[in-house]
Amino acid sequence: MGKTLAEKIISDHTGKEVAAKDIAVVDVDVVMAQDGTGPLAVSQMEKMGITKVKKPSSSILFIDHAAPSPRKELSDSHIVLRRFAQKTGARLSDTGEGICHQLLVEKYVCPGDIVIGADSHTCTSGALGAFATGMGSTDIAVGFALAQTWLMVPGTIRIDLDGGLARGVFSKDIMISVIGKITSDGATYKALEFSGNMIGNMAMDDRFTMANMAVEAGAKTGLFPSDEVTLKYLEAIGRKNCFKKMYADPDAGYEQVLDVDCSRLEPMVSKPHTVDNISPVSQLEKVKIDQVFIGTCTNGRLSDLAVAADILKGRKVAHGVRLIVVPASRDVYLQALDEGIIKDLALSGASVMAPGCGPCVGVHQGILGDGEVCLSTQNRNFKGRMGNPNSFIYLSSPATAAWSAVKGYIADPREVLV
Repeated sequence: MGKTLAEKIISDHTGKEVAAKDIAVVDVDVVMAQDGTGPLAVSQMEKMGITKVKKPSSSILFIDHAAPSPRKELSDSHIVLRRFAQKTGARLSDTGEGICHQLLVEKYVCPGDIVIGADSHTCTSGALGAFATGMGSTDIAVGFALAQTWLMVPGTIRIDLDGGLARGVFSKDIMISVIGKITSDGATYKALEFSGNMIGNMAMDDRFTMANMAVEAGAKTGLFPSDEVTLKYLEAIGRKNCFKKMYADPDAGYEQVLDVDCSRLEPMVSKPHTVDNISPVSQLEKVKIDQVFIGTCTNGRLSDLAVAADILKGRKVAHGVRLIVVPASRDVYLQALDEGIIKDLALSGASVMAPGCGPCVGVHQGILGDGEVCLSTQNRNFKGRMGNPNSFIYLSSPATAAWSAVKGYIADPREVLV
């Protein structure tokens, strides 16, 4: 029997053939931690008496979750990471450079890599055809020290995407629908492998969105094959030389195959307080919103900001609604400036923040008040996720978020995208 993408990549990093449920010790290509998880990884290395990192050039510390720092305790954590990077030669991505997951795909990860990170949305890099997964800070400490880790090879659920998307429907809507079908724990410790006729026409930004949210179904990783779309993306950002074609064998064995007819989908939301609590926007009563957030590692890329700007251009954010926009990286910010996207967003009434995670993690830049409702393009709407357990978070695509900001309630973007 042939191999899934996950089985192929892990086999390539062990020096032997492995299959689902095998235990494997693998060489790791990229190891990362961020400012919420990195200080613990550094502390664990110190407890183990480890003073060096095995591969400094591919060991990265990101200051992005609370950047710029909103309080002194977090500033002290940032100092820990800066000093560790200086001492060990590990790479440091400092305040304003952007979100770890966006920077990984822009600068570090290649098809066929194994990537481990002290952040659950490390799976974003799976869109490049890399086995990318989140781990605890102690595992990441060992990864920094040895450039190795151990894995149980996951079984794979194949998601076959067929049919085209109607106007106003985006990859975020696909993924919300998929998670609704699988449920939030239906793919626990599985790989989601995306396939089907549609993916050849799916831009990398759309693939990043879907791979990013694989963990919201409990998955270990989310994987796309690397193809011509991947090659063109890497070529455009000056990393063509790291391209490698990665794909599953035609006779690979899957635990489950889920068929998705994308032509039948419509704009979707995840309702509080779980990602799998889904609904078409058309079936919602008018849900009044206090805040809209467009950004994050899920939907803070140039195409996301462009879609929102197209809707908001010449319009104003509704009275009583706060619109916060955070580009995912400095490169995204600069491109959005060059194309006039930031100007259009700002003129509509948006507050545009420095690249980073922003309100998503609930420590600064947009914490909700008691009883307030936010429509966000992030990946999680857990109770208290944005800093207040007495608030309510709905998830949507950037198009739905932008149009809702204008209307003042959760609204269907097909009303304006005709």
